[in-house]
Amino acid sequence: MNTFYNAFDTERLSGWEAGDDFRTPFQVDRDRVLHTPAFRRLQSKTQVFWSGEYDFYRTRLTHSLEVAQIGRSICHYLKQNSQLLHDDFFIDPELVEVVCLSHDLGHPPFGHAGERSLNFLMRDHGGFEGNAQTLRLLTERIFSVKRTGMDPTRAFLDGILKYKTLWSELRNQGEAPKNHFIYDQQAHLLDWAMGGVDFPIEMTPGKSRDQFKSVECQVMDWADDTAYSLNDLADSVRAGFLSIASIERWAEKSGEPLGEGTPLGDLIKAIRGNRVEPFAGKRIGKYIQAASLREDVNSMSGLSQRYRYVVDVDEDTRLESEVFKRLAFEVVFLSPELKQLEYKGNYMLERLWGVLKTRYIDGETIAGQDFQLLPEDDAKEIEEATDVDQRARLVCDFLAGMTDGSAARFYKRLFLPDFGSIGDLVG
Repeated sequence: MNTFYNAFDTERLSGWEAGDDFRTPFQVDRDRVLHTPAFRRLQSKTQVFWSGEYDFYRTRLTHSLEVAQIGRSICHYLKQNSQLLHDDFFIDPELVEVVCLSHDLGHPPFGHAGERSLNFLMRDHGGFEGNAQTLRLLTERIFSVKRTGMDPTRAFLDGILKYKTLWSELRNQGEAPKNHFIYDQQAHLLDWAMGGVDFPIEMTPGKSRDQFKSVECQVMDWADDTAYSLNDLADSVRAGFLSIASIERWAEKSGEPLGEGTPLGDLIKAIRGNRVEPFAGKRIGKYIQAASLREDVNSMSGLSQRYRYVVDVDEDTRLESEVFKRLAFEVVFLSPELKQLEYKGNYMLERLWGVLKTRYIDGETIAGQDFQLLPEDDAKEIEEATDVDQRARLVCDFLAGMTDGSAARFYKRLFLPDFGSIGDLVG
């Protein structure tokens, strides 16, 4: 028996208890996520390069699987090497696994560019954020036929809460926020996750409060950073965006060292030897072993062990990760090739939003006709919504749930005269 967790951690949003289920509550959480359409759709959502570009490159699904493997390995490493843990008192790897598998569930098509586009289009209706959308899916939209969510445990729900600040709290500080928030309508979920405990007064909305995370969320965060800074790097080399020449140019511009034994020097050596994948694999092991635990006392540590511990990462390893992330961002993500594709994805989402807004949010006819553009169930739910913000959120749900491919096909059916058939699968 693992005494790290108590009834507070395993309580479900509805209060339902599994009874004599042979699985642990966290295994139930994991199994439910694995069998949802939302999880399967990640196979066709952009990680770095558009899904379907080539079979080799990572998608949101393969990225999530890799993050889950790294997260589980961190748990095993900490259990074996931290004096704070032991055989019947440890961070549950299956809880961390489902947190990692779910961390990108709410991301829309076309990667972070799609996320920014939907946030802009929803600027008058509470915004859009991938993490907030994940929370919405888990508690309101997936698993149940009635779209009431999958009833997660408190520890699971809290594990995906990378951000604990409401949209309006950031909005009140200035312009509509660009990211790192949850929806105002999710305030009660945040309160439930925290057991009704108020944040300390020094934890102001924004980055200060968002750093207050459960230990499982911290493990997921570092596992995500590890996968992002290493596996996405390998994809960028394979795609030709990162070459010895481009790395040398960036290093000179950024003032980063290139000598033997430096992160960039090791990467160049791996490229020369055609050993980028082994380079990334060895580094993943190093990043896993860079994690350690220390105890903390705070407003939540008396309620749950999940807040009693902080994950520390060796400073040199964290700085190395930051170098690799900046390299990928500035050389790959800001390249004209990717920016052109991001513009195209934004253009498609903007035009789809425009026609769906007219028909379903504003409730207007198009050329005097009530075109039924959405699947029957989606259209019915939107039309039954009581206010404009709710209708906008449901339209946003529909667009965010699409894959890169289904969004592109939907766009073509609506706007390209020579595309489409009455036999096409819609939705």
